[in-house]
Amino acid sequence: MDVRQLAAIVAIADHGTFSAAARSLFTVQSNVSGHVSRLEKELGVTLVDRANGGLTEDGAKVVERARRVLNEIEDITSDMTSRHDRVSGHTRIGVIGTTARWLTPSLLRQLTVDHPNVRAVIREGASSSLVPNVMSGELNAAVIHLPIDEPELVVEPLFAEDLFLLVDGNHHLGGHDTIPIRDLDDEPLLLPPTGSALRKVLDRSAAANDVRLRPQAEIDGVRLLASLALDGFGAAIVPATAVPTWLTGTFRRINVPELPRRVVASVRRRRPTPSAPTHVALDTLRRVIAEQGELQPGVHPETSALPGLRHDDSDT
Repeated sequence: MDVRQLAAIVAIADHGTFSAAARSLFTVQSNVSGHVSRLEKELGVTLVDRANGGLTEDGAKVVERARRVLNEIEDITSDMTSRHDRVSGHTRIGVIGTTARWLTPSLLRQLTVDHPNVRAVIREGASSSLVPNVMSGELNAAVIHLPIDEPELVVEPLFAEDLFLLVDGNHHLGGHDTIPIRDLDDEPLLLPPTGSALRKVLDRSAAANDVRLRPQAEIDGVRLLASLALDGFGAAIVPATAVPTWLTGTFRRINVPELPRRVVASVRRRRPTPSAPTHVALDTLRRVIAEQGELQPGVHPETSALPGLRHDDSDT
């Protein structure tokens, strides 16, 4: 088994066919086919369904581990070329959509100024999808929202943001500026799916106030939740950054005093230690949030906004 074989099977997974994989690897199709055939022979399994296209079940398992191996090799190269002040290489960072909208432009600009030889590959997604990708090594780090319970991850809270009830101007609650959470008891709401991080926060707050949150629909995606509320489909509880500062219209942001703030954090694996590009990218991320976070309505980067949380920088 060698790196070329692993790269070939991953390329097929990413691009769908032998010919497309060959183009992505700047080689010819026969080379890709040969690498995959030798890997299949060595492992004693079929990795690619040549009749119907795509990977077999065994192929999908191999690709998951192959990605991790290839990413670790890339990180080794980055570390060895970044032994002095000049850091270079790639870092793969996931960001939840609401945070990505305001944070990513500033992060990339500052990273270009401070570390022009570092290239950040940004992936947008929900916390539920980003966390497993960090665990598997497909991502070096991610910006997600708490709570999570993964002891193999280093979690560093970055900022807190307000939660509010978002409604269209014609909604029957649209005349309110503030609503106690008890008035939402059994009110049809657009909610995140049961078990998601944000839903856990909402359910705990409701239970503490003896309130039942009734889902009109469960939506996996905060920005989609906000869009549906803005379009008049229903009322949604969303974080402040779900509604861009430039957006205008007849919608209403309604304060619900009993709702806690949502905490957004960075996560990375405890082992191995982060690559040099990942390390400087996370440093830049923290600095951008400290300098610009308070300019975002409803965002609170100050330490006092994170009660009961601490910077977890331990690798033990």
